[in-house]
Amino acid sequence: MTPLQVFFQQLLNGLTIGSIYALIALGYTMVYGVIQLINFAHGEVFMVGAYAALTILLVLGIAQPLVGWLLVGVVLLCGIASMAGCGLLGLGIERFAYRPLRTAPRLSALITAIGVSFVLQNVVMLLYGATDRRFPPVIAPLRWEVAGATVTILQVIIWVSSAVLMLGVQALVMRTRLGRAMRAASHDLTACRLLGIPVDRVIAVTFCIGSALAAFGGMLFGVYYNTINFHDGYLTGLKAFTAAVLGGIGNIPGAMVGGLVLGVLEALGAGYLSAQWKNAFAFVVLVALLLWKPTGLLGERVAERA
Repeated sequence: MTPLQVFFQQLLNGLTIGSIYALIALGYTMVYGVIQLINFAHGEVFMVGAYAALTILLVLGIAQPLVGWLLVGVVLLCGIASMAGCGLLGLGIERFAYRPLRTAPRLSALITAIGVSFVLQNVVMLLYGATDRRFPPVIAPLRWEVAGATVTILQVIIWVSSAVLMLGVQALVMRTRLGRAMRAASHDLTACRLLGIPVDRVIAVTFCIGSALAAFGGMLFGVYYNTINFHDGYLTGLKAFTAAVLGGIGNIPGAMVGGLVLGVLEALGAGYLSAQWKNAFAFVVLVALLLWKPTGLLGERVAERA
């Protein structure tokens, strides 16, 4: 491959994994926008979503690639079921782990988040084992050549589904009554209570939506890489949090942009340096950018936070 073809291939690969990072980053930035909490258990919710999708595929007995409407039905079933399950998980985490500490010092909630993260990791490890679990080959390896680079049908599915979900969240926040309540809560929780806005319900729904997005990202992650492990949530969650900071924490469009940028940086680091250095390359560039622009690429747009 020529240098230009290598660049284009790595760019496509970066946009693929970056779309998954963006979905997870949305959960971080939505929760932070409302209650200024970094939910470090969010990465483990992503991991649980991947295992939930794997469980459904195993129950259905999927052992070979699917085509047509059967493929669409299975993907929708896995996505909806994992999103629903992790949405309920997010509700439970908010209700029993974070809500009692709402008025406590922020360090208490941070420690609790780390504790919840370890609990979820160990529960999944006990249920599924500590070794990698392989995803069944759901999608046929259909591919095309574009400008000397290879594009697969799986990449197209990831791009389209991620874009639909991200645009849907943006529309929800900016054009619905719930979104207005989220934006109001991001400014002043006390004033929202005085105005009759059900703040606890708004926060719970925010956790639910963020967890559902992470679950869908987990399903895409498992299908894309073919294997998952109980500790995948740690590093992937850290990268998604980095993407949220990169785009501007609390900024929903920033989380989308940050995820794509981080994915591209990681892919370019793997292509031009080494796959073993791709994480370091991405984080070094991130540190340099934040030294230059601490508020992230798009800044913290308070009026549009959720």
